[in-house]
Amino acid sequence: MSSLPSPSFVPHEAPSFYGLTRARLAERLAERGLPAYRAGQLFSWVYHKRLRDAEGMTDLPRALRRDLVRVCDLRLPRTLSVRASRQQETHKLVLELEDGARVECVSMRTARRLTFCLSSQIGCALRCSFCATGLMGLKRNLRPEEIVAQVIAMGDLHGWQDERFNIVFMGMGEPLANYHAVLEAIRILHDPQGLNLGARRITVSTSGLVPQIAQLAEEGLQLGLAVSLHATTDALRDQLVPVNRRWPLAGLLAAAKAYGQRTGRRVTIEYTLIAGVNDGPDDADRLAAFARELPSKINLIPYNPVPGLSWRRPGPDAVEAFAARLYPRAPAVTVRQTMGDEIWAACGQLGGLGTEP
Repeated sequence: MSSLPSPSFVPHEAPSFYGLTRARLAERLAERGLPAYRAGQLFSWVYHKRLRDAEGMTDLPRALRRDLVRVCDLRLPRTLSVRASRQQETHKLVLELEDGARVECVSMRTARRLTFCLSSQIGCALRCSFCATGLMGLKRNLRPEEIVAQVIAMGDLHGWQDERFNIVFMGMGEPLANYHAVLEAIRILHDPQGLNLGARRITVSTSGLVPQIAQLAEEGLQLGLAVSLHATTDALRDQLVPVNRRWPLAGLLAAAKAYGQRTGRRVTIEYTLIAGVNDGPDDADRLAAFARELPSKINLIPYNPVPGLSWRRPGPDAVEAFAARLYPRAPAVTVRQTMGDEIWAACGQLGGLGTEP
C-alpha cells in the first residue's frame, strides 16, 4: 500500500478543492481571467493523476501554479489513525477536520470488490436504538469537501489499485438529513473529468426520510437507495427507528416503491436481525410481503454488538432459518458478511472516533 502525505488543516482563505464542482472551480478561475477548460485540467491532475502539488501540473500557466493556493486549497484532512482487521480486509480511518472534529470512514475488500463506506454527519440525530452513532447525538453536518476527502483518503490508503470501487453512504449520520452536501459531493465524485464514479456504483442509505427520498428520485441520477427498515410493524419500528413516528411504514414503502419505479433501480431493504426482537417467522413473512411490493432486494444484517447496549445477535442457525423462510417468498435475499467488527467498524458500530480499545 502507498499513501500520500496529508498535512493538518489550518484555517485557509481559499475554499477546499474537494468541495468545488468543476463549474464552481471554473467560476473562480474566470474571476482571474482564466478559461473554463483550466478547471478540467485541474480535475484531471488531482483526481486522475493523484497530484496535489501545483508545481508539478506542467500544462498550467506558471502564474496559475504560483497562485493556485489563492484559488483553492488542495490539502486533505489529517489521518489520525488507521485500524485494520485481522485479515486486512477492512480498514477504519479516523480523519481530523479543519475545526478539530473527527469523522470515521471504512474501506471493505471482498473477493469481488472494494467498497468505501462514507459518513455524512458527525454523530446522528435519529437515535436508532441499536446504533453506536446514534448514542453520540448530532454534532454537525459534514461539508461536501469533507465527504469527498474521505474517498481520497481511502483511495490513497489503497494506492488507487482498484479503479472500480463502490461507495455507500452508510457510515456516521443520516445522509438524507444532510441532503445538499451529500448530493454536491456525489456530483463532484460523478464528474467524468474527476473520479468519474458511475451513479450505479453509489448507494445512499436512509432510515426513512420520505420527502428526501422523493426529492432524490427527481435528481436524474441512478443512485442506489438502501432503506434501513429493521422492523415490519410500526409499533416495533417506532422503538428501533424513532423517525418512523414521523414517517410510518406505509408512507416509507410507498416512497421506496416510487423511487425504484422512477430510477429503474431495485431498492435494497436493510434489515438488522436482533435476537428475540425482530427475527421471528411472522417478521420474515411480513418482510417478504413488503419486498414483493417493491422492485427490491433484502440485505439481512446480523446485529453487531455495541458497548452499553443490551441487544444480541441471533445465532447462525437463527439467521439461516430467517433467511430460509424468506427465500421462496422474497425477490432476492442476501446475508451481509460481517466485516471489521473486531475494530468497531461494522454496521452500527461507528462512533468511537479512534478511542475504542
